[in-house]
Amino acid sequence: MILTGNAIRHAVGSGDIVFSPYDRAGVNPNSINYHLGRGLKVSDGDGWSDVELPDDGFVLEPHRMYLGHTEEVIGSRQFAMRLIGCSSNGRRGLFLQLSADLGHTTSCHRWTLEIVAALPTRIRPGMVAGQVSFWRNAGRVVPSPATYANFNHACESQTGAAS
Repeated sequence: MILTGNAIRHAVGSGDIVFSPYDRAGVNPNSINYHLGRGLKVSDGDGWSDVELPDDGFVLEPHRMYLGHTEEVIGSRQFAMRLIGCSSNGRRGLFLQLSADLGHTTSCHRWTLEIVAALPTRIRPGMVAGQVSFWRNAGRVVPSPATYANFNHACESQTGAAS
């Protein structure tokens, strides 16, 4: 069952959800807005280079993969999370979290964002990147292995090349 905006506000206030920094105005009917952090990894097809986003922004090129991260530390020991892009960015051709939108219960960190632009798109640090919703678990929660939860910056795959 998805949490409502009021339930999210209450859970942040009680400590059941970590969302820091927290802006109450970013809470939506069933989610809360997350923002883009300063770090970006740019793929050249063979590897990754690091870029720090300048205040005036950075233009993403189509047909290139980027990894960013959330400005916020996001997590919960009680709820599973789903990170998605926001519709206003999608309508500009900016797509986030196409394959890895599930945040496991017990994870708490800055989340790596998968970013692809269909059109040249300027991004800025601190811009609203998407939304995260919180979901109640059915059954006993078992902590997930912390492969990516150990990182608070954009992190490329830790499993090697796809075959």
